This record gives sequence, C-alpha cells and structure tokens, in this order.
Amino acid sequence: MPTLAALLRYPVKSARAERLSSAAVDAEGLRWDRQWACLDAVDGTVGSAKHPGRWAWLLEVGATTSDTGEVVLQVAGSSVVAGTPAADTALTALVGRPVRLTTTPPATPRLHRQVPDDPDLIPEWMADVEPGSEVLSDVPGARAGRFVDFGALHLVTTGALAQLASQAGRADVDPVRFRPNLVIDAPRDPEPGERLRVGDLVLQVASPTVRCVVPGLDPTGATPPDRELLATVARHHRRVVPGVGRGACFGVYAEVLEPGSVVVGDPVLSG
Repeated sequence: MPTLAALLRYPVKSARAERLSSAAVDAEGLRWDRQWACLDAVDGTVGSAKHPGRWAWLLEVGATTSDTGEVVLQVAGSSVVAGTPAADTALTALVGRPVRLTTTPPATPRLHRQVPDDPDLIPEWMADVEPGSEVLSDVPGARAGRFVDFGALHLVTTGALAQLASQAGRADVDPVRFRPNLVIDAPRDPEPGERLRVGDLVLQVASPTVRCVVPGLDPTGATPPDRELLATVARHHRRVVPGVGRGACFGVYAEVLEPGSVVVGDPVLSG
C-alpha cells in the first residue's frame, strides 16, 4: 500500500526545506508553507530561485517554524527571526542588495524567471521565448501568507524518482530538488482528477507540475547546476498540461477537498 514517505515545508519561498513528522493541512495547503518571501526592495519582485542569478543564494538560508508560526532563519551562521529588521539586514548583506521579508504579496506579484537554455525544457506556451533569456512572470497562487506558484500542495512519488534516477544513470535523485510537500512511496504518480486520502486529508490531483531550472540546482547551494538532470526531465517527462499544452513535467499539483492532519507513514488511499 502506498504511504506518506516524507513531509516537507518551505517557510520562506526558495529557502531550504523543513522536514516534518506531522502537519496540519488547511484548504490552502500545508500550514505555514511558503508563508514568507523575500521582496526586492528596488523593483518589488518576489524572490525565487527560478532566476538563479538573482536568487540562488536563498538556497543557503535555513528556516524552522515554531508551533506558533514564528520562523527563525539561519543566515550566514546567524539566527534571526523573520519579520524583524535584523532578518532584513542579514539577508541584504548576504545578497548584496536591499531585500526585505514579507507575508503580504504585492498588489501584482511578479518574479524574475530564467528561461531554460535547453529548448526541450521550454513549454509549448512559451515557444516564442528565447532560450536562456529572462522574463517577468506572475505568481498566480500568491496570497496573504502563502507564496505558492500554483496549487495548494505539490506531490512526488518514489516510483517516479527511481525512474528518473535510472534514466539519468545515477543511484538516486534527491526529492527536495523538486520542492514537494508530500513524497509518497508509490510506484507511479497519481493522475489528474484522482482523489487521494492521506490521514484525515482528502486531495484531488489538479495537473502535472511543469518544471523550470530549479531542479537543476543543488538544494543546499553547494554544487554547480545539474544540467544533465534537467535534460533527462526534458527528454523523458514531457506531458500534456490540461488547457495549455505540453511541457517538461515532474510531480503533480493537488487541491485540498477536505482539510486534515497527516503523519509520515500514513497510508495513501486512491479513490
């Protein structure tokens, strides 16, 4: 029977993952997931590792969440609390330009995105965009206290990860490269429209997750970009995204039908 193998939260958008043994999930997703984001104090854009040249340093920032939702950051060896001047000062020093943390998205939240160099990684609906160029894109899922790109939750499966590792000629692939909330020990990804029960939680799969340059980045920021992994996703994992066309995908987005609590090891039931 499929089970919940890992549970991951990202207190700050594009910062390091926080591994959990249990969590509450409300209608908008994992509680306190991506509740904070860095904003560029000059142009007001949302910080995202989708543009590594601007924001890959976020991968060096650790974050933990207390039972009350307070987030403590580890920045260059120092601990600072999100939402304080000390946190903004530490992050500004790390990146070398003025930034600030916020839980409130701009009126029109946008982020800088680096278009992949590999044309096969560019989805059909961006076919007229130059490979390797920079674009500004909306953050359609952003709302107060939740800086998600799309979908309440993101899921990957151990079966899909094992298949990708084999295709890439390596022993394994770190699931954190894909920044999921739930890692499910199952032989395949669920299909769009499929319902899943995890603990008290009931989900419905919405769509495949279109991939950008982020899976090529080391989740710790310690090693160079893994272009071969991205190329493998592009070669073997192009799928139809309903309503928009084909793109290189890995994992799926899901929406919450019935909020609830989940615990690592919970059975995952389909239907």
